[in-house]
This record gives sequence, C-alpha cells and structure tokens, in this order.
Amino acid sequence: MIPPRQLPDDKTLPTPDPAEAQVIRSYGPGRFLIGQREWRSPVLVTPTATTVWNVARAEDLSLDSLAALKQAAAPTELLVLGCGPRAVFIASELRLALKAAGLALEVVDTGSACRTYNVLLAESRRVAAALIPL
Repeated sequence: MIPPRQLPDDKTLPTPDPAEAQVIRSYGPGRFLIGQREWRSPVLVTPTATTVWNVARAEDLSLDSLAALKQAAAPTELLVLGCGPRAVFIASELRLALKAAGLALEVVDTGSACRTYNVLLAESRRVAAALIPL
C-alpha cells in the first residue's frame, strides 16, 4: 500500500501592517488611498512615509526630485516609477545616474507601480514608489 502523499503546508504570504507601513490601498483617476489617507497629487511613497511629489510628468524626473529618498532611515534599493496611464522612456543618462547612486529603477504604468510596490513591501524590500496619478 502506498502512503498518501504529504502536501506542503500552506504558506502565508507576508502582509505589512497598514498601521506600520505605507500600503497603497487603492488608486484611480487623480487619486491614491495610501494607509488611511487620500492623496490627490503625485506622491513619493516609502515604507514609512508618503509625501507630495512635485513631478507632474515622468519626463521631469531628476535626481533632485528624488532627494527625499536619501533622507529615509533605510536607503531605498528599488524605485518603482508609475508614469500615469502608460510607461514612458527615461533617458539613459538619468538611469545611469540613479544606478551610480545605488538606486535601481523600474518604469511602469501607475497601476502596475502600485501593485509592484505593495508586493515588494510585503517582501520587506527597500522599495519606494514615485507615482503620477492616472
């Protein structure tokens, strides 16, 4: 008689506590719900804080516009850029400057950026999201 096959235990995925981390709960035209607060502007989101981000178009991204990331308690290793309804090209010079500063860049539409940020946050990655509303 063959014994029944043992199935691996279910795995619970890590879920950040919304009281302790900036989780993107929803997004829509012109708005984000992050934690318990609604935002109606571009935002820069880190695991510990969300702030207004004064970049209205992804093409205006610069090292200066990301200076707040250097003030974070733990340095950001990956920035997810949400460009609005679709991803746009980011100049190679800026990509190289970000890489030299130790920051990997993922450029996607805003919906994908919100989802990617939350997944990486749940994995305890040092992630930030720069989000332009839809």
